[in-house]
Order: sequence, then structure tokens, then C-alpha cells
Amino acid sequence: MAELTRKEFYELADQCRERALELAHFDQNRVNRHQCRRFNMWLARLKTYDQLAAGVQDISAARPITRYDLMAAAVVLWLVSMFLLREQLSMGGNRILAFGIWGLVVLLYFLPESLYATTVELLEAKVLRVVEALEELLISQEME
Repeated sequence: MAELTRKEFYELADQCRERALELAHFDQNRVNRHQCRRFNMWLARLKTYDQLAAGVQDISAARPITRYDLMAAAVVLWLVSMFLLREQLSMGGNRILAFGIWGLVVLLYFLPESLYATTVELLEAKVLRVVEALEELLISQEME
């Protein structure tokens, strides 16, 4: 674990501001993979500081899963199941499977991304929790 110096503390506070401003440019209800990955790397770095460990330990990593990732997985599942089960199922069973997976793809398209992934809005909330942890550290006057 690393010791958080005053200089690093203010650099982290500045990074929080920059991240919040950068995230404000994106669609709040969509998943941005690049921003999720950047946040995960930044969060891993934050968790290395002794003073911040208690404040950020319960912040979970961002999930960079897009809607099209889920839809592609459903289509691959459908193709594999149709290939493997085509002899075991009758013609009616194949139709039910085909329509069932098609319905799953349509359902996945209309599900809100915040149910299965981390949207930009949720990333902003996680950055705000880091800001609150930094504020608590500043108020407790442990930055000597």
C-alpha cells in the first residue's frame, strides 16, 4: 500500500474534476467501453493508497458490456444451439427455438443497459463517491 501525499491528493482531486467533465460529453444512458476501462485502471490505482482504501473499497469495477455484445452472444448461442440440436428436435422444436432466441434478441435490445452494464451516468456516480472519500479524508485532517 502506498502513502497518499498532499501533492497526490490534490492531483487526484483534479483528476476527479477532469473525469467528471470528460464523462459529461457522452450519452448518459449508454455504455462507453473506453471510459469503463479507464475508470477500472484508475480505481485500481486508487485502491493502492492506505488512506483511501476504506473509502473506495466498496466501489465496484465498471462493467464494459454493450448492448451489441449481448445481442451477438445471443445470436452465437442461437446458431450453436440450432447446429447442435437440429437432429434432436423436430421441425416444430426448431421453430420454437428459432423464435425464442429471436425474441431474446429483441428483448435484449430493449432492456436498459444499466441492468447489465455500467453506463456513463453510473460512472459519474462512482467518480462522485471517490470525491466524497477524498472530502472525508480532507475533513478528517489526515493529510499532514
